Amino acid sequence: MIPIKTIQEIEKMRASCKLASSILEKVSSMLNPGITTKEVDLAAAKLMEAAGCRSAFFGYRHFPGHICISINDEVVHGIGGARRIQYGDIVKLDIGVVLSGFVGDTASTIAVGIVSDEVQRLLNVTEDALYKAIEKVRDGRRLGEICMTVQDEVESNGFNVVREFVGHGVGRHLHEEPQIPNYRTSGATAKLRAGMTLAIEPMVNMGRAAVKVLDDEWTVVTADHSLSAHFEHTVLVTEGEPEILTWREETSSKLKVGARK
Repeated sequence: MIPIKTIQEIEKMRASCKLASSILEKVSSMLNPGITTKEVDLAAAKLMEAAGCRSAFFGYRHFPGHICISINDEVVHGIGGARRIQYGDIVKLDIGVVLSGFVGDTASTIAVGIVSDEVQRLLNVTEDALYKAIEKVRDGRRLGEICMTVQDEVESNGFNVVREFVGHGVGRHLHEEPQIPNYRTSGATAKLRAGMTLAIEPMVNMGRAAVKVLDDEWTVVTADHSLSAHFEHTVLVTEGEPEILTWREETSSKLKVGARK
């Protein structure tokens, strides 16, 4: 069953998602050469404490970090540690918070300094795939339209989507139904209904799609050590245009639809 949120629950989702997005913006501004990923993680934890929320990730299945910090060929689920961020790195920040019992979930990939045109294109294509998928979020449409939109955008640009990890529903729990692959699936998919809240998150590799998990049992890296990008928004299905709950100001230039409420 895919949870349908009530009006009251949607308001709580708006608050948690707005907070997650705000913390993501603040943490992104800290990504300077020389800072360790542990320092970034602890800074995020302090921001959450000050805001009166908690991490949705810390302790989840024993995950040891407050946020996920993944660099270069790391796809997702990177753990803060002694590694220092370098000029030219691309850093994936995945922020999840719990406020009043509801989860806000969002992610972005940040280039630290100047990167090559091809690396920037990887980031642009991944983010564009996210917003094109969001345009498909409509009451009565099939979930599969979101999935195939991501795959088509990514592969038409010469990159590959990760298949082992997918988007998901989100609300009272970090992971709810439905699963949202970034590729076509066989058979009929669920119909979207107003009140569903979806975490849509393309994970895109510059090289092959294959990934592996490191010995820490969390950090996912590309099997061929190619670079990877990751963007995520939590989106509300409405009776009209989709509402991006984890809205950030730069979103306005990315959408063809008025997806902010």
